[in-house]
Amino acid sequence: VQLVEPGGGWVQPGGSLRLSCAASGFPFRDKEMGWFRQAPGNGREWIARVSPLSTTSYLDSVKGRFTASRDNAKNTLYLQMNSLKVEDTAMYYCATLVSYGGVWSGLNWGQGTQVTVSS
Repeated sequence: VQLVEPGGGWVQPGGSLRLSCAASGFPFRDKEMGWFRQAPGNGREWIARVSPLSTTSYLDSVKGRFTASRDNAKNTLYLQMNSLKVEDTAMYYCATLVSYGGVWSGLNWGQGTQVTVSS
């Protein structure tokens, strides 16, 4: 399993950024996929899930600002981030998801990409 995430960077508050995650080594189209982030001093938190049929769910604090999507033909997961806030600054990770007792957890992880929001 390999998950590669280019696309991070620096953006001013209110700006936008699009992350991508290129997947290989497993049947991407059949897998639940997720985005997580980890800010300095904090634990890793789940922010979005995309089902194989592109049903999505989001952490409340990003709902309406972030859009997760996937292109199964390209084996790629995306995270469009709009109206970015300073508090969105974090390392962002894509992951395959697995359900334990109805709770989704990350199983295989990308290397992460840094997103910095500041003026």
